[in-house]
Amino acid sequence: MRLSQLTAVAGLVAALALAGAARAETKVELKSVHLCCPGCTRAVGDILKKLDDVKGTCDQKAGTVTITAKDDEAAKKALQALADGGFHGDTGNKDLAIKDDSGATKGKVEKLTLTGVHNCCGRCNSQLKEAIKKVEGVKADTAKSKADTFEVTGDFEASDLVGALHKAGFHVKVKK
Repeated sequence: MRLSQLTAVAGLVAALALAGAARAETKVELKSVHLCCPGCTRAVGDILKKLDDVKGTCDQKAGTVTITAKDDEAAKKALQALADGGFHGDTGNKDLAIKDDSGATKGKVEKLTLTGVHNCCGRCNSQLKEAIKKVEGVKADTAKSKADTFEVTGDFEASDLVGALHKAGFHVKVKK
């Protein structure tokens, strides 16, 4: 009788340990990511492949990237790596989100140089320019496909420009 009780307890402990390990996995869906072409999805895949304990899939049509990570910390590293690669999106989770590390400040500017954007093709560039034009006070930009740095001129709010680019799925930083 004691052996069967010990076996049952050991089985319960093992089941709880496995359930705990399964719960530690973190899954995040990043929505509204700029994924206009196979080059964009390939770039996201290449970024995520370099990370330990992270797997990712892109749905180009839906504009989503799904990240499955060992834990929250690995998921945060994956989100930061995507931002560093020029991609932005919304997770719907304030604890697991791409942070605004653009360096843009409140207040109007006449010129702003932005860098780090993913802009692999003419379609990327077209959508980038479309987002820029939506910002009140913007007069011109120097964005060109395959270039990750560009300048925007006019009389506009820097934070509005960055917000518009984030909304369009692009992540940028203000060049100092």
